[in-house]
Amino acid sequence: MIGLGICLDFISHFTVFISIVLGIANRDNMTGASFGLSMSSALKLSVFLAWFVKVLSEMETHIVSVERIDEYTKTENEAAWVTDHHPDPSWPQEGNIDFENFDLRYRPGLELVLKGITCHIKGGEKIGIVGRTGAGKSSLTVSLFRLIEGAGGTIVIDNEPIDKLGLHDLRSRITILPQDPVLFSGSIRMNLDPLNKYTDDQIWQALHVAHLKPFVLALPSQLEYRCIEGGQNLSVGQRQLMCLARSVLKKTRILVLDEATAAVDMDTDDLIQKTIRNEFKNTTILAIAHRLNTILDYDKVMVLDAGKLVEFGKPEALLKDPDSLFYGMVKDAGLQA
Repeated sequence: MIGLGICLDFISHFTVFISIVLGIANRDNMTGASFGLSMSSALKLSVFLAWFVKVLSEMETHIVSVERIDEYTKTENEAAWVTDHHPDPSWPQEGNIDFENFDLRYRPGLELVLKGITCHIKGGEKIGIVGRTGAGKSSLTVSLFRLIEGAGGTIVIDNEPIDKLGLHDLRSRITILPQDPVLFSGSIRMNLDPLNKYTDDQIWQALHVAHLKPFVLALPSQLEYRCIEGGQNLSVGQRQLMCLARSVLKKTRILVLDEATAAVDMDTDDLIQKTIRNEFKNTTILAIAHRLNTILDYDKVMVLDAGKLVEFGKPEALLKDPDSLFYGMVKDAGLQA
């Protein structure tokens, strides 16, 4: 912006200089009034240039808005929110998940990010998902919510292929505890129970389980305490515990942990892990592991590499094989001698 201002001033001053030179060179053919008019016009050039640049910038800004609207009108819609096929109200009863030769790509023409994933997860099992950066861990969880539709194969939850369900029926039966805690502008009550489905006692119990009850009790308006946009008036750990309380309150048969403790300190990590183990004993858990020590006691570990499922089994069995990828990852983390 400073460079643009210097260029405009240079053009204006150069124009004034040229006007003076030409006026002196043609002084015999010019009257004083003509010379004054040329000088006055040249001096006003800087004002006109600044105005022109301002108008050009505003026009460019508005054109960007039009481009965004045009882009949104061409964006492909998600699948139907509700379809004629409705699962049983208690679905999923067991929490069994089957990946059947499942493929996923983010856009047509791009390479597959998940390639032929096939495995069976029993209801109530705790599954740790590990892999190097870009292995497809987050893509696997994204596919469960159908944020991106599969490119091949299918995912079946308790005998219901999820691609046959409406998005509302699917997403309302699965809970996710994300890496970045999501809070909205509004009261604590609204953030925990936006649909007003639960009683105050249930909300307080969820806060107690999430180790937030003393904090909320100390607030001036307690459950009506207003969170600003993004929950910026709460610490990162408190926001993550709020999301945990929301998960406890909803408590579905399937829980997805997307590196849920990556942004919190070790003490908060221990609180979250303890709560998950106590409150979700019969829940199927898929956990993308940020710290490998948190999944060593899980039922099974799923190791992904370049979008492929390369290892799937009990962690103690994988650790007995020095050639396994999981053994190498645990050793690199300093957890295996």
